[in-house]
Amino acid sequence: MPTITTAAPANPVGPSNGKSYTGALAMVTTLFFFWGFVTVLNDILVPHLKNIFDLNYTKVMLIQFAFFSAYFIFSIPAAKIIDAIGYKGTMVAGLLTTGVGAFLFYPAASVPSYPLFLGALMVLAAGITLLQVAANPYVTVLGKPETASSRLNLTQAFNSFGTFIGPYIGGYLILNANAQTSAQTSQLSASALQAYRVHEAASVKVPYLFIGASLFVFAVIIGLFKLPAMPGAERHGESGPKVSLWKYRHLVLGAVGIFVYVGAEVSIGSFLINYLGQADIGNLPEFTAAKYVTYYWGGAMVGRFIGSAILQKVRTGTVLGVAAIAAALLVCTSMLTFGQVAMWSIILVGFFNSVMFPSIFTLGVAELGPLTGDGSGFMIMAIVGGAILPVAQGAMADRFGIHHAFLLPVLCYIYIVYYAFKGSRPVIPARA
Repeated sequence: MPTITTAAPANPVGPSNGKSYTGALAMVTTLFFFWGFVTVLNDILVPHLKNIFDLNYTKVMLIQFAFFSAYFIFSIPAAKIIDAIGYKGTMVAGLLTTGVGAFLFYPAASVPSYPLFLGALMVLAAGITLLQVAANPYVTVLGKPETASSRLNLTQAFNSFGTFIGPYIGGYLILNANAQTSAQTSQLSASALQAYRVHEAASVKVPYLFIGASLFVFAVIIGLFKLPAMPGAERHGESGPKVSLWKYRHLVLGAVGIFVYVGAEVSIGSFLINYLGQADIGNLPEFTAAKYVTYYWGGAMVGRFIGSAILQKVRTGTVLGVAAIAAALLVCTSMLTFGQVAMWSIILVGFFNSVMFPSIFTLGVAELGPLTGDGSGFMIMAIVGGAILPVAQGAMADRFGIHHAFLLPVLCYIYIVYYAFKGSRPVIPARA
């Protein structure tokens, strides 16, 4: 990370005049719903494209790799865009870019081509990266600093509402209850196999065209809406004392926390449909298992509403640490059991995942002042964990079985426990 310059001292960046920002918060919260809905559809694409293109677990997890690697590539540029055009302009740019990515699913499905699907996902994720880098810190500074974590948990609850309804709608529109297995498709002739792939891939066209159109419409709405500017949380120009983001220990360790959290959450969500289909777990067909994924993400939605209230009274690090301990124990329970116990213990992890991202993010960008936008880009870049860890878990599943591969998320939650109780304590460096 290059040295960053600042144009203002690290004064509080949130509004302090008592003015209500309810309308602006409600408008930005809608963005959280949009990207939650779009992101969770990857959990539907994983089993769908796995069957269409006859992929193993490692190869199909390239879906998550393509999507979440965009966070690593575009997060720092997104932070620079905030410095150039502000939070509102970056949100509009993010909506338009995400819409373009959604439209690219049409040609990818028409061919159909797995590499084209991956390319469309990267464009779509680039847009969501812009939204994440702009919206998350904007919510944290849009009010009193002491309630930032509670506020971000509340907006993230609506993100979880999108992830809650996404699997059900996506499963209904995309997954075919009568889809053939890999063994069946291997018996088809080349022409019959191509015809089958074209037919199955076509199911993604209408959903993603509708998503793209909706994003374009909302980009216009956001562009016309008067969002309050937050100049104290933006850095314009290169004058003033220099300080490197790497010197903020709580920010750097928080980025690692985001990396492992997103990796664990995405890994579990990506494997749920296939995991619940195992004969010794749920023995469910894909179409039915997709409905159970809604409980996983629905738990996160409920947990964030509850967490928002709890965080008004309880220290953020304490809530985060307790949630991470519970998640680790639940994953271990699922690994050591079978049937209904293994099935529901892994689904319940979603409830305890709920407070993790907003809590880690709030702790990581605390007391950054004008560096808030750059710190946000640094934190959002760490979402690349959702690209790397699912692929690693896919390799483990291919080698040791899907049941034992959940050891990886357990290790992730153990690190989050450390960050919650010790690593998140702010250490503010002296400025040169």
